[in-house]
Amino acid sequence: AAPIAIATALAVGGAILAESTLSFLGLGIAPPAASWGNMLANAQELVFQAPLAALWPGLAILLCVVACNLLADGVARRGR
Repeated sequence: AAPIAIATALAVGGAILAESTLSFLGLGIAPPAASWGNMLANAQELVFQAPLAALWPGLAILLCVVACNLLADGVARRGR
């Protein structure tokens, strides 16, 4: 069960990165729907007027992906 949990946690982190990247490039979720990639794309125009508009979605992506990786690492260490 541990290898499945590790693969799942790593896949979730990869899916978050893939979705946010595609949404940032305009190939992901349609703009009325909320997405961290859409938020970053919209904040790109306002980065000098409102830098926090780009900081918070980027920080949320970073924290979620790091949390998924740490979860996978914790499961791997416990499985030894």
